[in-house]
Amino acid sequence: MAEAFEIENVNVLRAGRPVAREVNVSAPAGEITALLGPNGAGKSSLSLAVSGLLRSATGSIRCNGTELLGKAPDQVRAAGVSVVPEGRRLLRDLTVEDNLRVATYGQSGRSASALADTLALFPELEKRLGQPASALSGGEQQMLVLAQALVSKPKVLLVDELSLGLAPIVVKRLLPTLVQVAAQGVAVLLVEQFAHIALAEATKAYVMEGGRIRYSGTAEELRNDPERLHSAYLLRED
Repeated sequence: MAEAFEIENVNVLRAGRPVAREVNVSAPAGEITALLGPNGAGKSSLSLAVSGLLRSATGSIRCNGTELLGKAPDQVRAAGVSVVPEGRRLLRDLTVEDNLRVATYGQSGRSASALADTLALFPELEKRLGQPASALSGGEQQMLVLAQALVSKPKVLLVDELSLGLAPIVVKRLLPTLVQVAAQGVAVLLVEQFAHIALAEATKAYVMEGGRIRYSGTAEELRNDPERLHSAYLLRED
């Protein structure tokens, strides 16, 4: 399977301090890849660097061979990479439909079909198109930010902390949707603090701690050997 998305030797600074060091991660098309790690591991900073919102990174970030590092967020999205940052960032005073239409801006000719395809994944949202985003539950808001990312028909979907602040039953509802998205040929990179959530459906897995990748291998190996995962989480900087 081709590597649709590659992060190679990436270093990220925040406030002049290194938060990610020599990170190498790749995500194949048609699969879910898990990037695990505790709070403060550097995962979200890496996600922001991928999205183009954090410009203090060096190295290489590629989508199907196209270099993305240093590009603006709209250029990253146009290249086929959609990033769902943690925190469910929505235009809360706009309706659900308007939030989705904003996300299709510039997609003339296919926005209607893309919107229909995305709503098929989230029928809960179709019932609430005329309501403001602020009226949605936490789970519905997470569906909406996922829908915003998917409506552009990305080649790569990066989801940062899918489970943050959500009840387990909501997470259980959302995970099969990511499986369905991957089955359509999208490379899904699921960045998660809670290993059991990401490993449930992932094929590949990485563990990040202290700004570095501490494990790279199969998700199955981590599922079957919890001690290996525990050890990776406990590793500290020298």
